Amino acid sequence: MPGFGLNSWTTGDSVDAASDIRVASAAGYQFVELRDRKIERHLAQGHSMKSLREQSRESGIGVLSVNTLDDCTLHAGVKREALIDRCHRLCEWAEDLGAPFVIVGPSYQPEPALDAATVKARTVDALGEYARLAADHGVTIAFEYHGYARCSINTLGQALGVLAELDMDHLGLVIDAFHFYVGGSRLEDLAGLDKRWLAIVHLADVDHADRSKLGKANRVLPGDGVLPVKDIVDAVKRLGYRGAYSLELFREEYWAMDPMIVARKGLASMQRFV
Repeated sequence: MPGFGLNSWTTGDSVDAASDIRVASAAGYQFVELRDRKIERHLAQGHSMKSLREQSRESGIGVLSVNTLDDCTLHAGVKREALIDRCHRLCEWAEDLGAPFVIVGPSYQPEPALDAATVKARTVDALGEYARLAADHGVTIAFEYHGYARCSINTLGQALGVLAELDMDHLGLVIDAFHFYVGGSRLEDLAGLDKRWLAIVHLADVDHADRSKLGKANRVLPGDGVLPVKDIVDAVKRLGYRGAYSLELFREEYWAMDPMIVARKGLASMQRFV
């Protein structure tokens, strides 16, 4: 599935799901990643999933993922049941849209923090259940670890340990350049990744080098910051990865701009490295 994707976080809350598809198509992308909240608003306004799928087909745009089921790996009881129900809903949407992936994100450490063995055991259990549910809908869970220090799974090495224990067909991994950098993941770990686990690559850059102070708002267009984008992309290519590279940004400066301008700049920035 080679090509470029536009993650709908990049365009901001004021741009709806149908507009994300239109913008992605006009700007020259092959894929769009649709946020769950935008899909919910689309449905609440009386539109259907069928209309989104028809629009994507007519526009020549594939829906790459539905995202994101966040904070979903450490909970038990009622909270866990609610997450399972939500995952079921996102997988249904992905199936309806012809999207191969549903992205899920890890939980953050409680106070006091859990030990590493407990974190891994709970994460393995949760992702296994989500993957089995996804299989029922013919889609794949794409796990995106977060590089922040408080995140329970914040390095590529930790994420690979979880995937290796499960080794399931309907479970893969998102490599996000921002989280790779912020968490201090190593290119050597990336070199050891089984390419069959690699679902999506998210591209972004960062506006300064202090990992401890980087947050969502510090993401900038690839090439406009200090992140080693080329090294990460080259390492992914060496794995034989032929999937999509998707632009995921959370910057209010970009959200205030015409989404078409941001999309076109973003595509050009990614093409410099891929």
